Amino acid sequence: MIRRLAAALLFTTALAGTASAQQGDLVFAVTEGVTYQATPKEIRDKFAPIAQVIATATGRRVRTVLVPAYNDLRAGLLTQEFDVAFVHPAHVSMAEIKAGRYKAVAWTTGYTEYTASMLMTAGQPYKAMADLKGRTVVMPDPDSITAWMVRAMFRTEKIPVVEGRGDPVLDTVRIITTRYQDAVPFYLENNFAQVAITAANSVVKGWTEKGGKVLLKSRPVPIKQFIVSTAMPAAEQQRIRDALIGLREAKGGSAALETVGYKGFVPPNHEVENAVIAWLGL
Repeated sequence: MIRRLAAALLFTTALAGTASAQQGDLVFAVTEGVTYQATPKEIRDKFAPIAQVIATATGRRVRTVLVPAYNDLRAGLLTQEFDVAFVHPAHVSMAEIKAGRYKAVAWTTGYTEYTASMLMTAGQPYKAMADLKGRTVVMPDPDSITAWMVRAMFRTEKIPVVEGRGDPVLDTVRIITTRYQDAVPFYLENNFAQVAITAANSVVKGWTEKGGKVLLKSRPVPIKQFIVSTAMPAAEQQRIRDALIGLREAKGGSAALETVGYKGFVPPNHEVENAVIAWLGL
């Protein structure tokens, strides 16, 4: 089923000059976030150079597939159907890392300290998360990394939450959801929620520029990770890692990074990785 879904979303094939048909295709999955509005064409175009980088590093033909649904991604990772994956939702990639089916080879520069911000109107009296008991909080899609971070924040503070529509209950926080990050201010402006949570810096900036306040921020989490199947030969894993981390200095690397829209890639920090896995409750 996953292969059929992936094939339907197939958007590019990169072929290294030394590739051999006998080696078989290397499958590169791309899963961007569910809470940002990007078209398949935009995603297709931006990752084409990265597919070529992986193809050149491994000497294999790379078949790149879009896997927009997180559960489809989970199913493919479970069976190690994907050799390499670029995964925005850190809770999905880190669950696979914990299970031992995948390992991180590169993190995306500028996305290693992703934080969620609790927004409120200027007139709200809240000073701490405990003040939100009996109130309504809105966050993005319930299976987004932002939502997982929100739950971890409340769990750390031992504040019970109830998810779903309805009236807030005393001593608990009612959490409601909306699909996109940039939709959360609407809930504050129309008094549908007392606090809105987003990890989009542009949303936070727009809100504070209009006089809104930030109650607090979460601990940071690395997102947008490249992971490789542990079933791949170790040497091949290393070549992919080296190619991604060295891309900024490689010939044509700047052009590739400009197309994908990132500044570069850095080695993972496994201590941070283990701490985040524990914090998220994976």
